[in-house]
Amino acid sequence: MIFIKYLIFGLVQGFTEPLPISSSGHLKVLRYLFNTDAFDDLNFEILLNFASLIAIIFIFRKDILRLIKSFFTYIFKKESRKEKQTCEDFKYAWLIVLGSIPAGIVGILFKDFIEEQLKSINILGVAFLITALMLFLVRKLKGTKKDKDLSVLDALIIGVFQMFALIPGISRSGAVLVGCLLRNLDRDTALKYAFMLYLPVSVGSFALSIPDLLEVDSTLYPPYALGFVATLIMTYFASLWFFDIVKKGKLAKFSIYLILLGTIILLFL
Repeated sequence: MIFIKYLIFGLVQGFTEPLPISSSGHLKVLRYLFNTDAFDDLNFEILLNFASLIAIIFIFRKDILRLIKSFFTYIFKKESRKEKQTCEDFKYAWLIVLGSIPAGIVGILFKDFIEEQLKSINILGVAFLITALMLFLVRKLKGTKKDKDLSVLDALIIGVFQMFALIPGISRSGAVLVGCLLRNLDRDTALKYAFMLYLPVSVGSFALSIPDLLEVDSTLYPPYALGFVATLIMTYFASLWFFDIVKKGKLAKFSIYLILLGTIILLFL
């Protein structure tokens, strides 16, 4: 049973991480339904997030490698600053860092408050409804801005949207996508930037948790590994499916799902 439960948590994390429906919120619902806090394990959750990170890095590997190369080329080779593509890539990489700052600051300052005061199942239900409303409002937006058109103001405003996703039940990918669409980014550009903003936060969280992960009871290695692999595979395929959904402008499907889920939680749980 312990392996089955870890597998279920891994599959749910992997499927919901790229979708605008809050992976952390769904894990909390699972814990509530299982009536157990045995899976209220921060190390396990961080490990699953890292599995999702690897899947997303693989999907965007070409873009990430190009940005890293351009970033260091721009810094260490002055002559490269005359190259248009290198300059655009450096600016884009910088805006990813800038957009990650608001959530990073608020996460550090209010981490304990969020974990202790915003953990009730009712708050989760309300947050699902808020995410549903945000997705419904931007469901038809297309936008015209490309990567090169992103500005400092765009990055900061979108970063604020990601900041609100620290509230349990507010989807990170959903909030960031909403921010991108409201800033007039086209759907492809919005998708890419939304997932790029996921990288610094996830890498930072995993790096800080390494000492704790090294102290995990060795008996948990097999179920942890099972959950990790399940999340990795599921995130990859769920991401590809989500990209197709967004490009077709069908965000309303997620909005309807979250309205039903949030209503059920508020009425029956």
